[in-house]
Amino acid sequence: MPAAKPTPAEPRPSASLIVINDKNEILLVQRNPKARSFAGQYVFPGGNYDPKQDTSLAITAIRETFEESGLLLAKSAADSPPLSDAALDAARTAIHGQTLAFQTFLAQHSLAADVNALLPFTTWVTPPAQPRRFRTQFFLAFLAPSPSSPSAGAGAGAANFTSGTKSDRLPTPDGGQEVILAQFVHPADAIAHFKAGTIGMFPPQYYILDTLRPLLAGRRTTEAQRQRLAALSRSAFGALEINPKVTMVEGGDREARFFLYEGDELRGGAPGTIHRAECRLKNGVFADIELKRNFDLFTDIESVIPKPKL
Repeated sequence: MPAAKPTPAEPRPSASLIVINDKNEILLVQRNPKARSFAGQYVFPGGNYDPKQDTSLAITAIRETFEESGLLLAKSAADSPPLSDAALDAARTAIHGQTLAFQTFLAQHSLAADVNALLPFTTWVTPPAQPRRFRTQFFLAFLAPSPSSPSAGAGAGAANFTSGTKSDRLPTPDGGQEVILAQFVHPADAIAHFKAGTIGMFPPQYYILDTLRPLLAGRRTTEAQRQRLAALSRSAFGALEINPKVTMVEGGDREARFFLYEGDELRGGAPGTIHRAECRLKNGVFADIELKRNFDLFTDIESVIPKPKL
């Protein structure tokens, strides 16, 4: 009698934030090579929902982004003085060490997390075969051109975050246990670095960066680009939950994989519909990823991927 298949682990709720500055660059953090999850990989800042700290996944994304990068998306009272880098770093250390609650820190400085600045930008669920699984809500947020000014809507702790690939504020909340680098990179440059093998990346991050690459053309964010991404967030794409189905490439390299996404013809979608990532692994690490999607996200997604029945 064949052994029963093990029950998949329950995905942990988590959130991640895609922060875009006024140069169309996206904030990426590099995970510590010794971290339990995503070791050494470049990801968007984020982490697990903490019921003791967070009232929503949007708060999770804002809190984790602050802990991992020092960037705080929060609004302050008009008469509140801006926080110094030293004060922000001290708060990051205390919050990460769980000696200070994030909500307490905000209240002490008359701050409110800027949840209205966050735009939903897909949810991803780790495949069932993985021992550690996450249901990650991705959000997108734009920084204003003058991030050091809270009144501009960029957040009370956004100083020094518009310097391109220069890393002005290296993360130090836990001595580098989780994150060892934070910097802004244009999506096209991030993908080029991945293709060259100089940075590591997983399929969800690659999918999102490759999706954003044509929408953030140029090196200066325009109002039209902001509006277009806001419209995409409000569409079925923003609410899309992606549950990748992983399959080997039949007759091919044993290190090759298809990650089949919702609507793809190989997982029951309409004939001819392609929504997948073709991946090649080397020693268990993604050495190449190629996103293939032959429908328009703005006009076709609701017909390709119908909303689930309630």
